[in-house]
Amino acid sequence: MIKDLPDNTVQDIAIAVALERENAESKIWYVYLINLKSEPIENVLITSKGYGEKNGEQVKTSVLRHMIPVVDGKNYKLIEPIDEETFGLNNEYWLSYYIGTNIYDKKFIFLPESIVEMNFIKLPVLNKPGVMIL
Repeated sequence: MIKDLPDNTVQDIAIAVALERENAESKIWYVYLINLKSEPIENVLITSKGYGEKNGEQVKTSVLRHMIPVVDGKNYKLIEPIDEETFGLNNEYWLSYYIGTNIYDKKFIFLPESIVEMNFIKLPVLNKPGVMIL
């Protein structure tokens, strides 16, 4: 049975946390979906949530849902702003999308303390500093 299912492996799609702006008082961070494919992806659904332990207590954030009709090839879309206070938690993004009639899905998890300057790269397509999961 399982051998009959199609292998819809997610490739060339990334979730990135980018440092948008900073000043002396604060830093502004955004989460983006980056389509590194040359073809568009459609009917994109993303759920996001944070969870983990903070100050010895279990913490969960609200689950947010985002719908993006189309992300063109070699392009990106803003998912949501993210608060630095959640960087000590697991930040999970569950992505589903279509290419033609085939559906793809993948879970991306930024582990606690992984969104730090030491892990920054120049994000492709965005050309901003940040952390990315492929």
